[in-house]
Amino acid sequence: MSSDLPDFEAVRQARERIRADLVLTPLLRNAQLDAALGAEVWIKPESLQRTGSFKVRGAFSRLRLLSAEQRRAGVVTASSGSHALAVAEAARELGIKATVLMPANAPRPKLEGVRRAGAELLLAPPDEDRAARARALAAERGALFVPPVDDPAVIAGQGTATLEALEQLQPVWPEGPDLLLLPLGGGGLAAGASLVLAALSPRTRLVGVEPAGHDDYGRSLRAGERLRNERGQRSFCDALLAGAPGELSFPINLRHELQAVTVDDVEVAEALRFALRELKLVLEPGGAVALAAALAGKLPLQGRRVLLLLSGGNIDPATLQAVLAAEAAP
Repeated sequence: MSSDLPDFEAVRQARERIRADLVLTPLLRNAQLDAALGAEVWIKPESLQRTGSFKVRGAFSRLRLLSAEQRRAGVVTASSGSHALAVAEAARELGIKATVLMPANAPRPKLEGVRRAGAELLLAPPDEDRAARARALAAERGALFVPPVDDPAVIAGQGTATLEALEQLQPVWPEGPDLLLLPLGGGGLAAGASLVLAALSPRTRLVGVEPAGHDDYGRSLRAGERLRNERGQRSFCDALLAGAPGELSFPINLRHELQAVTVDDVEVAEALRFALRELKLVLEPGGAVALAAALAGKLPLQGRRVLLLLSGGNIDPATLQAVLAAEAAP
């Protein structure tokens, strides 16, 4: 892993490098959401991105930099799901052999997507240190390990989601939003957003949203150092259980004064139902936390201009069915 921190220019270069690989996800406005929050709200639904999440941005950003020799050697990664699926798809398109380590209880759409992309899929116990095993496997095979967060090209790629959103907002909010809310796991998406906002919209307040009980990022930001969650804790939001802030993302987010709030599973479930009912969007729990924080009143939004980044839609059908059944129950 390179220890060089990316900058805004790296995000701009990533945008050009991967532009043809991406879907230009829209910005959406919804009257019911505006009314519920008393705010002017735009939504960036990365659930409509290739592979169903923003993660494909970082995967293509990194893999498109590989030399011919590195492509022949292949790549290895470890992920709870969305990054694994993104690397598998990018590798398929670029003709690179990919090996992916995932927890055995990962959501079914993510497991099936990795298999469809033709990657070698290795399942591991949920509590295993998959990153350590993947690094060892990559070293054994002479392949490249592609981390979900701690790579400058990955962070730069994730930053393109915010860059794209600000460009789309330019006609209506030329000065940028008052707040940008986005999911917070290892912090790569937030770090990319931090770089973009510092360059193009420094007035915008950046807020990351974590699952309750997995607030390692918020605690770390307050302490000024990286802190870990205890291993073995569970959450509805499987995509956001990084365990600790990324080594590269954390100094970027700390420098740019990222703030963090938490939402519980009940609040996330309500956001999933709202997204389906009012926005006509299918989201996964981790992809809905920014919406959950807004709906649950975690921040004062009245009269503000708010951008919500909804990061993914790879929800297990059984999970979605349970969420909808809970609303219907007397």
